[in-house]
Amino acid sequence: MPIAAQAQLTVVAEFPEKYFLENLAVREDGSILVTALNRNELWLVPAPAEGTLVEPARVHTFEFNTMFVVEWRPDRFLVGVSDVYHTRDARLYEMDMRGWAVGQKAAPRLFLDFPEPKVGLNGGCLLAPNVLLAAGAANLIWRVDLADDGTASARIWLQHDNMKNRPGEMKPDQPGANGVQYAARSGYVFYTTTSQQLMMRVRVDPRTLDPVDLPEFIAGGRQWDDFLIDEDAQVAYATTHRENTIDRVKLEPDGNRSGRTVVAGEPFTDVLIGPSSGAWRRGPGDHGRTAYFATDGGTAAPPDGIFRTAKLVRVVFPAAS
Repeated sequence: MPIAAQAQLTVVAEFPEKYFLENLAVREDGSILVTALNRNELWLVPAPAEGTLVEPARVHTFEFNTMFVVEWRPDRFLVGVSDVYHTRDARLYEMDMRGWAVGQKAAPRLFLDFPEPKVGLNGGCLLAPNVLLAAGAANLIWRVDLADDGTASARIWLQHDNMKNRPGEMKPDQPGANGVQYAARSGYVFYTTTSQQLMMRVRVDPRTLDPVDLPEFIAGGRQWDDFLIDEDAQVAYATTHRENTIDRVKLEPDGNRSGRTVVAGEPFTDVLIGPSSGAWRRGPGDHGRTAYFATDGGTAAPPDGIFRTAKLVRVVFPAAS
């Protein structure tokens, strides 16, 4: 596997050991919302300052595992929660952060109880201002149509064998459909299937927003979790979670014949143990270059049997050729 110039990694916030940081979203003011999957919590990390660690603050504790957080209106966020280890029940909440301050009680609004089949949740992204895609971790992607009055409806957007989690084939079991992101310029949805070590894409009908044709193979061979897209460079930055790296993957079906390129975590570093997902920082020139990534400190798979603190890491990527 090609190894490129490595990204610059800086820890900006730490959480206790055995905190499984799963997903994050950067607010316009530079602060970051972070989900702690195994604590059922949503946290706020203040906008990081150079050279110092910032102190996270708990926003809310939900009834299920906190899986994704996606901004759908200015400072209004969709939070997907699911009992991923037992019943696979799933719900979608809105967290309105306008005017909220640390120490205040948060008031999530329930948008949706996901219907049958019960497949859990994992990643999520916006497909349009009122349309959310949510990965059902067992074997599908949901489409959720949203309304400002707090109502929502869900239906299966895409279901395919390459999304299946294949229980029993890997120890421990890994999710099927995991990360999902929309590349609006090219009109493709990309997704990962961790259990099958795949990254795939499917074309989107611009009128109906439904999938067109069959999914196409992009790359394989790594336990990819979630990922970021840089359409300018036509690459994705995908976390490998248990493999403790961030890989750069070209977005074209024939673009990865020479393998993926490791841009963080090779050689191994304590800073990047269990990376799960990332979000671009929102300053001028940040997109495609500077992002924040969440880690679990080895909660899922400590590489040497030792748990570290979970971390929020600023990652500055080298230029993609």
